[in-house]
Amino acid sequence: MQSFDLYLTLGFEHISDLAGFDHILFLIALCAIYKIEEWRRVLILVTAFTVGHSVTLALSALGTITIPSDVIEFLIPTTILLTALHNVLSKPKNESKTGMWKYYTMALFFGFIHGMGFSNYFRALLMRDDAITLPLLGFNLGIELGQLMIVAIILSVGFVLMNILRVKQRDWNVFVSGAAAGIALVLMSETKFW
Repeated sequence: MQSFDLYLTLGFEHISDLAGFDHILFLIALCAIYKIEEWRRVLILVTAFTVGHSVTLALSALGTITIPSDVIEFLIPTTILLTALHNVLSKPKNESKTGMWKYYTMALFFGFIHGMGFSNYFRALLMRDDAITLPLLGFNLGIELGQLMIVAIILSVGFVLMNILRVKQRDWNVFVSGAAAGIALVLMSETKFW
């Protein structure tokens, strides 16, 4: 069980490390259009994202898929940019289950990309190639717990700004999404993909 606890801690620390701010920035962009009252939807959205990156993390760690790191380094900020643009340019959220499935599918797909970004770090952590299940489970649960902490902070900041300081939700969304899009463009321009 020590191995599980170790990887749980490493996953949590990896996602909450500010040096890897691109993942945190994606979560910020993902949550920009939601209020704290919509926490159930956000929980499902973040879990869909986790499922996506768990699948590709497992496939990458097993060597089933490999994508050059410069491509992944370009695609991760691209997911941030696309999420931010979607937030600003799309109509207000569709409250139907069908409308929400579009968001969940997007989060799942972008999770596939982010999982490849985690894969190099995770492969370096593996102590033995033949024992991947427990480390993978622990690492993914650690990442999920870290993501939920980050999302709770984002939604709480939004709550304070919108409910106490009376910032309009649209203004909050445009500000956060615009900042995320700007940073994503800088990150994209700094990759070796070009």
